[in-house]
Amino acid sequence: MTSEHDHPHPHQPDLDDQPFEYHQVMAEAVGELLIEKGVISADDLRRTVELIDSKSPAEGARLVARAWCDGDFKTRVLADVNVAAAELGIDAGGIPIRAVENTAKVHNVICCTLCSCYPRLLLGLPPDWYKARAYRSRVVREPRAVLAEFGLVLPADVEVRVHDSTADLRYLVLPRRPDGSDALSEEELQALVTRDCMIGTAVPQVARG
Repeated sequence: MTSEHDHPHPHQPDLDDQPFEYHQVMAEAVGELLIEKGVISADDLRRTVELIDSKSPAEGARLVARAWCDGDFKTRVLADVNVAAAELGIDAGGIPIRAVENTAKVHNVICCTLCSCYPRLLLGLPPDWYKARAYRSRVVREPRAVLAEFGLVLPADVEVRVHDSTADLRYLVLPRRPDGSDALSEEELQALVTRDCMIGTAVPQVARG
């Protein structure tokens, strides 16, 4: 039998080409143990992974847009993201999520220095760069330089705060509502909130016509 694909292909590394890191090994071991003990089934685990994989930043953007429009809701977001999300019918999961608010004088950015802890049910899967060792280490040591590489240059009088997400606590940046957005509806505001805005490597922008 001959193959129609007789031209060379670049090597596509398999996930298993790289050795598992500590937390990957632990996650797999815990999953296998829970299945073995009958706490969950393999199908339960598969459906949970499928649910997480299906998420996008849209839920987080909806949360932010509502906070911009409703001061009381914003207060509840800053007090407890998970509870506030439930008001909108959003399941943010059982791991606590803390919102950190950007202001005129403070800009927040999140990372996970150990692996890739991230509010996935609100933001979807983390981007590859968030998991990269270079980002995880450099954003702590030189956050302004890293943000500049994303195209975000902050004034010198703005304090940059870096928050390290963990297995027990995740962070979500509540970005500042951009100037010129007063006439926009909540749905239009939601469209301004990108994934990177909620990580802190970008800020919302109003399109200039």
